[in-house]
Amino acid sequence: MLTPNEQIAFILLVVVCGILAFQSFKRIFKTVRSGAEADRSDNLIGRFITALVDVLLQKSIKKARPIVSMFHSFIFFGFSFYLLVNVNDVLEAYVNGWTTIGSDNILANLFNLVADIISVLVLVGMVFFLYRRFVQKPEVMEFNANVKLHPGVSAGGLEKDSLIVGIFILIHVGSRWLGTAMRLTENGQTDPWLPTASVMSGFFSNWSHASLETGVHVTWWLAMGLIVMFIPYFPRSKHIHLIVAPVNLALGRKTPRGAMDGVSNPAAPGSKSLSDLPWPQLLDPWACIMCSRCHEVCPAHESGTPLSPSALEINKRYFINEQGNALFNSAGETALMDYAISEDAVWSCTTCYACVNVCPVGNEPMMDILEMRRNQVFNAQMPNELADVLRSLDEQGNSFNESARRRSKWSRALDFKIKNATQEPVKYLWYVGDFASFNQNCQDTTRKVAQVLQASGVDFGIMGKKEKSAGNDVRRTGEEGLFELLAEQNIENIEQCEFEEIVTTDPHTYNTLKNEYPKLGGDYTVKHYSTLLLELIESGQIHLSKKLDIASTFHDPCYLGRYNGIYDAPRRLMEQCGVELVEMPRNRENSFCCGAGGGQIWLQEHADMTQRPSEQRIEEAVGLGVGTFTVACPKDMNMYSDAVKTSGSEGRMEVKDIIDYVIEAMDLPELATGEEIAEG
Repeated sequence: MLTPNEQIAFILLVVVCGILAFQSFKRIFKTVRSGAEADRSDNLIGRFITALVDVLLQKSIKKARPIVSMFHSFIFFGFSFYLLVNVNDVLEAYVNGWTTIGSDNILANLFNLVADIISVLVLVGMVFFLYRRFVQKPEVMEFNANVKLHPGVSAGGLEKDSLIVGIFILIHVGSRWLGTAMRLTENGQTDPWLPTASVMSGFFSNWSHASLETGVHVTWWLAMGLIVMFIPYFPRSKHIHLIVAPVNLALGRKTPRGAMDGVSNPAAPGSKSLSDLPWPQLLDPWACIMCSRCHEVCPAHESGTPLSPSALEINKRYFINEQGNALFNSAGETALMDYAISEDAVWSCTTCYACVNVCPVGNEPMMDILEMRRNQVFNAQMPNELADVLRSLDEQGNSFNESARRRSKWSRALDFKIKNATQEPVKYLWYVGDFASFNQNCQDTTRKVAQVLQASGVDFGIMGKKEKSAGNDVRRTGEEGLFELLAEQNIENIEQCEFEEIVTTDPHTYNTLKNEYPKLGGDYTVKHYSTLLLELIESGQIHLSKKLDIASTFHDPCYLGRYNGIYDAPRRLMEQCGVELVEMPRNRENSFCCGAGGGQIWLQEHADMTQRPSEQRIEEAVGLGVGTFTVACPKDMNMYSDAVKTSGSEGRMEVKDIIDYVIEAMDLPELATGEEIAEG
């Protein structure tokens, strides 16, 4: 029990530190409120229950780094339980006779046992993280040299914060643990409910009663006084995620992954400054645990470009802390590109969703980037080559600047005529897509899809010249107006057709038709061709004559897998054809991006790029010892066919589409290739 003077001193300390902390929390609240309007009020109770369950089970932290996640769990569960421990310690200090040590109450004994064990786990976890941070210094925690960083970050702010938090936890938990050991020694006892503290108590067996009494008081103040003094620093430290992360998870977007939010202010779309961002995205800087999981999986960062999703959130936090209350004056309108991210980095994002998917606290740095792109495009501040492509999409309805009359030219080499779905009813409306229609690397695959559907008696048709780009990548480059125009025109043309389901070749097209068109009035049943082909095989409509008995790997397209959860259909399709699947090290939701998404396929390579994501992926596949690399996306066919050449993997790796296996397993005749057609 504390002396009366100690009790008064502790109360005063709590009051002073509480007032200081209140000011910091107030600033966080005001900052978040300053953001643009966004509705996250649906099912609030359910949202928070789900978030709390996920946090308590540490579900989100387990997405990556299993060893690191285990040690993080030690600290999380320990620190959470220490809220109860701290309450008990305050009661012992102020309530005469209150103690759990030596109690006959089973609840008190269980409390002691958990507190004892968890104290050691926290200490072990913290030592692990300090060792990892300051001795191992893993490369994944480092930023590319060209990444824009706040001066405070460049000056070692992250390392300083990690050290402060680490020392605080070690002293707080360690002092409490040692204090318990001293109390056991003082009472001349050991306690089976305090096993580690009982062992430690032996180290104090030679101390005098006075020394032990002093030690008990000193360790109490180190534990409890320190945590109170830490409270004002808490909102400025990475530790604030303990409070903000569950809130951030609860208030996250619940719309489909593949559906972007609409523009809140058509007169000035997108975000230039903090206050332009939707208010839930202003929680992200404080939810961020600075673990760098996001830029570890970012294809742009891994390829050497100046983009780091982690740096974006960290820079926001440092800027807000630096500005203080001035943030709510002119500083709040400072452009994000002045301190948070460079313009080059904004245009390096592939929109692969990996950063959002892996984040354990629900941050969405990619959404910040897409909002900034909207603002850039609205103000005509975009790469020149993108402006040219957008002009082509506006004028011709495709990204290849080809006449709409040439959209179905690929089909002329077929020995059958494909139905025009705008003129006669079909069961399946095949939305072919730009790359499948116009890109020479992809046209052979497109003809094979048509060949399989025709040979199987599938009733299908295309819209031909009335089909335009679905607009998925248009929207993700920031051109919201053009996306809406394309969508409206496509919906108008689709409505002229009589069909049951839409089937797509391109996962990007699949995504936007399925997830974004319904909001614009185009609500259809949409399938990716891998799903349709599997259904046709399993129903017997497609008859496979033989098993191929070959081995291959498979690349999960971002917009098919991570965005829409379609992982099994392509794999089962390969299995049906007799293909033994050798999984890539990074597969399914952890698949690595080809580098084409978000309009990157239209843009010039960044000057700082060290290696293309597609080349990294091909080299990864070569290391598996298989000779084929399987794709289910026209953009992937284009990107990886080129990567085989540029990575020097010709003769060791061949890129195939899943349709190639179906063709071979059906024992269909080979079609003439694009080169043969051109020569003919």
